[in-house]
Amino acid sequence: MNKRFVFVLIFATVVALAVSSLLYKAVMNRQQQQPAAQAAVKIAVASKDLDVGAVIKEDDVKLDDWTGPVPEGSSSHPKELVGRGVITPIMAKEPVIEKRLAPAGAGGGFSVLIPQGYRAVPLRVNEVAGVAGFVVAGMHVDVLISGNSPGSDNRMGTVTKTLLQDVTVLSAGQDFKKDPEGKPEVVQVITVLATPEQAEQLSLASAQTTVQLSLRNPLDKTIAKTPGTALARLFNGKTGFAPDGEPVVPRVRQAPEMRVALPVARKEPAFVMEIISGTTRKEAKFDTPGEGK
Repeated sequence: MNKRFVFVLIFATVVALAVSSLLYKAVMNRQQQQPAAQAAVKIAVASKDLDVGAVIKEDDVKLDDWTGPVPEGSSSHPKELVGRGVITPIMAKEPVIEKRLAPAGAGGGFSVLIPQGYRAVPLRVNEVAGVAGFVVAGMHVDVLISGNSPGSDNRMGTVTKTLLQDVTVLSAGQDFKKDPEGKPEVVQVITVLATPEQAEQLSLASAQTTVQLSLRNPLDKTIAKTPGTALARLFNGKTGFAPDGEPVVPRVRQAPEMRVALPVARKEPAFVMEIISGTTRKEAKFDTPGEGK
């Protein structure tokens, strides 16, 4: 057998063994790095879609196998969740966790959405004042009021002022009330979240003034300092409001005193007559008419 052929065969065998060894080690390392499959555990999940304000019943939750990481706040005892109110929507087969539920004993309904220290205040507005139906739950608005200030002489006309800023909307819907003739009519009702002090202001403003809402970016937390405006300012652009709400009377600049110089009478030159008598020459001056009077 040719020695060269034997050398090539041995070299190829050594290379094949080396490559096979490296491939085997790579496969084994990959298998060792893969985590072992977690054993399934049973946790409480929703058996159907649960809306905000719903009170969990026995048939609303069930135990189901969960193979992934166990969510924080999950429960393995569905009976402990019965009677709790839902504060955020829960889809079917989703884990029912603690932070999506109201505290035990709080019940359900709209009240579970109100944080401690706040109040839900309804405002009746028309479709235009309610931003034409674009105000929905979760949005942020500013509350503007328009009316006449008590005790004023109404020289400024109707006054508009921003009462509250960055107010959270809890719900938006329609309600029925009766007009002066007793006929039912549909009105827009916006329920906002407010502190007790703000609730007093909103209640009085809703009863005594016209309420207007303006949408704002929920990420914009800037509280603007607005002096308010009045009807008179819209027409002349000269009268506004001070930061404390008092009207600002524009200063009237008095014209400087004008001194008129009287014309000075112009003196007419005297009339000169030259008299020649022989070799004598004389001049005689005569006043013009009106001079010296």
